[in-house]
Amino acid sequence: MKVKDFYFDLPKELIAQHPLEKRDESRLMVINKTKKEIEHKHFKNIIDYLNPGDCLVLNDTRVLPARLLGFKEGTGGKMEFLLLKRIDINKWETLVKPGKKAKIGATFIFGNGELKATVISDSEGGSRIVEFEYDGIFEEILDKLGEMPLPPYITEKLEDKERYQTVYSREEGSAAAPTAGLHFTKQLLAQIKAKGVEIAFVTLHVGLGTFRPVKAEEVEEHEMHSEHYMLNSETAQLINETKENGGRVIAVGTTSNRTLESIADDNGRVCAKSGWTDIFIYPGYKFKIVDALITNFHLPESTLIMLVSAFADKDLIMGAYEVAVKEKYRFFSFGDAMFLY
Repeated sequence: MKVKDFYFDLPKELIAQHPLEKRDESRLMVINKTKKEIEHKHFKNIIDYLNPGDCLVLNDTRVLPARLLGFKEGTGGKMEFLLLKRIDINKWETLVKPGKKAKIGATFIFGNGELKATVISDSEGGSRIVEFEYDGIFEEILDKLGEMPLPPYITEKLEDKERYQTVYSREEGSAAAPTAGLHFTKQLLAQIKAKGVEIAFVTLHVGLGTFRPVKAEEVEEHEMHSEHYMLNSETAQLINETKENGGRVIAVGTTSNRTLESIADDNGRVCAKSGWTDIFIYPGYKFKIVDALITNFHLPESTLIMLVSAFADKDLIMGAYEVAVKEKYRFFSFGDAMFLY
């Protein structure tokens, strides 16, 4: 299967640069994959497509303000650090720009000296392992000094950090938001619950690898990045009972989808589990547990559009993307959404 088969032409002006004032006012493309029918709604209408006894599975990861701007001690040269993964209490794997200045032993200062970082080793892919020095609580210092690590296609500054967080985010550790969940408000979730829909949470910490382009020509040759997930016993019980009672398991976002499909057995059951997943879902994959999917509109030739094309018919999805461009839907992280069932 060719990567170029997942290409579509996207006008730059359709890439959403900022979130809408009201989260649930974004547009919603509803696709019935059996009837191959498309409807145009708004996200708050999602409740009309959810049934009592369904289970909505949300990713409760919280994005770290992981972009740090500082300078090199001694020279004053400007530096940018992006936190990728915590190694232990004070050590992190980071991306550093410009990398040539980040030699082992070099020290960097952030803010008014509240935070210092020393490069202690190199890592894979050009990243660095750094050790931080600070007084107090690291997360509080990071919240004060750090910026949201917005995707490279968003060039405008985000005024409110919370708009790149879901309203139910709680487990800190992501380098990017699970963007399908950005459309939910607390009020909408309360209405959904009142309708008799169960709401369950999983955690998958989204890595920057989610933005890594597919460089292979053949889909099967792409190596997927690895991300950490957690699913507790309460969530496992909710999901298993939903299946047993004939309800649908509805994944909110590709991250929830990948978590569930990584854990589920061949009988469509899950258990409490945590670990790392590098599952790569593309057309031909047989879904074990997910019955419906809420997702945003993704980049051409990305692993995410491949996952969506696996969930529904590939030609149906690529056709729907053409419709989305024609109807001027907003794309990517702050863009509109799609519901596939």
